[in-house]
Amino acid sequence: MRVLFVFVMLSMSTWAVSSEKKAISQPPFAIAIHGGAGTILKENLSPRLERAYHKKMTEALKAGYEVLVMGGSSVDAVQTTIVILEDSPLFNAGKGSVFTHEKTNELDASIMEGKHLNAGAISGVSNVKNPIKLAHAVMTQSKHVMLSGGGAEVFAEKNGLDIVDSGYFYTERRWNQLMRVLKDNSKSSRLSEDKDDQFSGLKSWPDDDKFGTVGAVALDQAGNLAAGTSTGGMTNKKFGRIGDSPVIGAGTYADNNACAVSATGHGEYFIRASVAHDICARVLYKNISLQQAADEVIKDKLVKMKGEGGVVALDPKGNPVFSFNSVGMYRGYIDKDGNVYTGIFKEPLKTEEK
Repeated sequence: MRVLFVFVMLSMSTWAVSSEKKAISQPPFAIAIHGGAGTILKENLSPRLERAYHKKMTEALKAGYEVLVMGGSSVDAVQTTIVILEDSPLFNAGKGSVFTHEKTNELDASIMEGKHLNAGAISGVSNVKNPIKLAHAVMTQSKHVMLSGGGAEVFAEKNGLDIVDSGYFYTERRWNQLMRVLKDNSKSSRLSEDKDDQFSGLKSWPDDDKFGTVGAVALDQAGNLAAGTSTGGMTNKKFGRIGDSPVIGAGTYADNNACAVSATGHGEYFIRASVAHDICARVLYKNISLQQAADEVIKDKLVKMKGEGGVVALDPKGNPVFSFNSVGMYRGYIDKDGNVYTGIFKEPLKTEEK
């Protein structure tokens, strides 16, 4: 009996050591998000609204992190996280999308995985509840990378995605933003048609919706990175304008050898600078840290171009990085240790209140 007891105790001890080693050697996984960048001033956000942003970002982060905890893929974690942000009227994506000049909503999104460099993107859709799901379907259910407009909507229906009436995207806040922009533009409409583009009056636009976009980056337990981005674009956009969010290499990029990046900002500049890909390329070819690469592109290259915005990124070890040259950026992450952080202004991120 004594021999049996000793054997059991030794077995339990061996199991405990084995479990401890397993916990120590568990591969890192993490997730990070952004909810748009721009002139986001503390004095323009009521305490209640500020808390609402922190709460929604935390909810989205935890949902995506739970996917990773359960051994799910980084692609699934990114999609899960972005869906929650798309369903919230707080952000310029999905439900909270801004209005075009024609008083419609045109939504863009993209997603990419870093193992095989596979990607999917959509632009100019008006009846798909969650554009990030459609981008994912393009990546996994088609031979293409990008679909647009009516064709993308037909593809969405054929793949069983939620189709909604245009009224679903109406929010009073976004409608009022469009009305203010149209009123401001009417005062300066003396410009000739060939000189009148929707970006010339940028400084007069409402500051809180200049660069509204949501995005997420994740690293799963298999060591795979993924990135995704979704947006309603710019208020009062015309002529089917498309920004950087659905453009692979500009608004979204992921490569297991370097990083995963999701961008938010003045899309024309991010396209011209190939921001997301450039950051990853600098990590690979210059052998520098992800933070340095991001800062070189966002705080130097873009600033010289007079482009505004920022990025959220993750390296292959699960270290989150933020870089932005705007006054503020909605952002947050759950790190390798499970700590939750969110931030809005140019100040240290705040830890979740326990």
